[in-house]
Amino acid sequence: MKLTLSWLEDHLDTTAKADEVAATLTRIGLEVEGVEDRGRALAAFVVGHVVEARQHPNADRLRLCRVDTGAETIQVVCGAPNARTGMKGVFAKPGTRIPGTGMVLQAGIIRGEASNGMLCSERELGLSDEHEGIIELAADAPIGAPFARLAGLDDPVIEVSITPNRSDCASVRGIARDLAAAGLGRLKPLDTTPVPGTFESPLRWRRDLPGNGDACPMVVGRSFRGLRNGPSPAWLQNRLRAVGLRPISALVDVTNYVTLDLGRPLHVFDAAKLVGQPTMRFARPGETIAALDGKTYTLDPAVLVIADDRGARSIAGVMGGESSKTEDATTSVFLEVALFDPICVAATGRKLGIVSDARYRFERGVDPTSAIWGAEVAARMILALCGGEASTLAATGVEPGWTRSQTLRLARIAGLGGIAVEAAEARRILDALGFETTGDAATITAHVPPWRPDIHGEADLVEEVLRIHGFDKIPVVPMHRETIVGKPALTPVQRRTALVRRALAGRGMVEAVTFSFLSARLAAPFGGTDPALRIANPISADLDTMRPSVLPNLVDAARRNAARGFADSALFEVGPQYANDTPEGQTTIAGGVRAGASGSRHWNAPPRPVDAFDAKADAIAALIALGVATDGLQTTTDAPAWYHPGRSGTLRQGPSALAWFGELHPAALAALDVAGPIAAFEVMVDAVPEPKARRGAARPLIRVSAFQPVVRDFAFLVDDAIGAGQIVRAAKGADRKLVADVAVFDIYAGKGVEAGKKSVAIAVTLQPSEATLTDAEIEAIGARIVAAITKATGGALRG
Repeated sequence: MKLTLSWLEDHLDTTAKADEVAATLTRIGLEVEGVEDRGRALAAFVVGHVVEARQHPNADRLRLCRVDTGAETIQVVCGAPNARTGMKGVFAKPGTRIPGTGMVLQAGIIRGEASNGMLCSERELGLSDEHEGIIELAADAPIGAPFARLAGLDDPVIEVSITPNRSDCASVRGIARDLAAAGLGRLKPLDTTPVPGTFESPLRWRRDLPGNGDACPMVVGRSFRGLRNGPSPAWLQNRLRAVGLRPISALVDVTNYVTLDLGRPLHVFDAAKLVGQPTMRFARPGETIAALDGKTYTLDPAVLVIADDRGARSIAGVMGGESSKTEDATTSVFLEVALFDPICVAATGRKLGIVSDARYRFERGVDPTSAIWGAEVAARMILALCGGEASTLAATGVEPGWTRSQTLRLARIAGLGGIAVEAAEARRILDALGFETTGDAATITAHVPPWRPDIHGEADLVEEVLRIHGFDKIPVVPMHRETIVGKPALTPVQRRTALVRRALAGRGMVEAVTFSFLSARLAAPFGGTDPALRIANPISADLDTMRPSVLPNLVDAARRNAARGFADSALFEVGPQYANDTPEGQTTIAGGVRAGASGSRHWNAPPRPVDAFDAKADAIAALIALGVATDGLQTTTDAPAWYHPGRSGTLRQGPSALAWFGELHPAALAALDVAGPIAAFEVMVDAVPEPKARRGAARPLIRVSAFQPVVRDFAFLVDDAIGAGQIVRAAKGADRKLVADVAVFDIYAGKGVEAGKKSVAIAVTLQPSEATLTDAEIEAIGARIVAAITKATGGALRG
């Protein structure tokens, strides 16, 4: 929200300067993003009178101008085609910084003639891109007067960041009201007296809203005839330009001005272009409209429009149509002052991708009483600028009910805000903000004004009192802090997730933070077809489903990286995913993806594509960080359907699935529009049990022995269905005291091995801790290993 200081003074009787206004606004909760003093950059530019302009003797396109600056008459070489004797322009003397170019003006010789200044164009002053000629000022402009003051550019522009709940402050008057309550001046009364109509409006509103009248509960219209449209006065143009709007014509400028001044969006139709009566209705399927932004939009039955017998003429509450806009030749108009449902306007604007000042205010809520007084204010301004005459009001619908009251217990101000405020001061603040209050020393009853739709409870009134009274007056007190001695500062879940992040980052992966929602198209291949996961009011049409898995967003991030030249990526995320819409359906997952090659090109060995074993290693690293004893893990082949059925697995601890890993299914990759292979994993953090507390002396993680270890190799013939993990666990269980490690180093099936069988070779490391093993002891433990594996798998030692 932008406004100028003089504009603010139309509503606020104050002597405060821009800096004081900005400081007060920030103090009362309306954060000021910046104050732009345009007059400061233009302070050196003055009105110059061209006493004489003659042809340059040495250049066809240059003229020698003698310019009276009010202090002296000097010569300027000028190339503008409109430089002529008798005109008045904007003069800059040597040493002046030119805002549009950043250069510092220097005196010089141009084609043999001295030039001691410049007559400036709008582009050189940074006012616009116009540079075909120099600025021409009115004949009565005082010579030597500061140009900034003459053009109204010495008025500081204040930009305020408005929070979504403060729709009342999306207007100059709303900001003035808050400043008056803060003691920075007196709020001037607003003239809303009725403007008498001199004829009945030939155009009457129709509301064709069966079953959904709340989309437009009330609309007021007013006809005008005998108008003279054209440029609006300089003061109005200057104010609109100052806040970033382009002046168009008096009629359009009035609607823009009232929107910003009072937070009351308006629209005017050229009455001669309307056929039949204006009708508030929903769009027909496939109906189109050419809007004022130069674009054509295709509408659907959820979009509210203002139409006539020929079709849609305006997108209600969002933007007008090209076919009914006013022009310089317009002599009669129909004014629209409507109330629209905020949700309907927001949904339309979001669907069509239109951002406008009207939409900004309607979707936050406008004063429900403004349909009537807005028509009076606009009529008074239109008649003053364009002449003509106005009709009586043509209204339909009913003003929505807005009267409500809220009780404030004075003790709650201290209870919620930390400072006590006297009843008289609290009532003064609320009355100054437009509330009507009654009460005693303990309780206040506040009647909420119509422009404050954000006031719903007692805490809202406490906030109003405190922000005007001054948050800076709340005393500083130390917060009570529980000691963390003997009590960890982090919860077990926080500690474990931090360890997982550190472990995955240590494996060269990069942490990503993605939305907890995604499009239904991306969710479907990952089990996200439950209707309960659909979002009723998504922030975007392609973010309409709660994610059933963290993988789709990570894969999409990998795809975007690949499209930008980073084909090899390793990303992980620790966050929630959703099985349904219940609290139990939300679980914490540590998921990750690897795409492309396993590493960069190297002279020693070429890189290989990532595979299921890369993902398995990542999953095991995460489980180790979570405190899982990985030697007890079992690997099964029942990963979900979005994994490749022959290149994936599940890591289990007993019957509990702790992680899934593998290459993603080609169908899932195709649905995500990404090329494979991509290896992924998902570790169910919530499913991992807390490590049991160890009692007694801690055991070292690595057993160091003074005795030589012994490594023995074994090869077993087993059925194809037997997993290597079963063999490893059986070997370890043969003698947990002596067997330090078991590793699979070969799996073979083919010639020499009968069909349905495979050969699995393992290396078993025996580590004695008390004495060197004898041959007999080695043979005995070897026999126990063979027996254990034979019993567990039904296999046989290969000869």
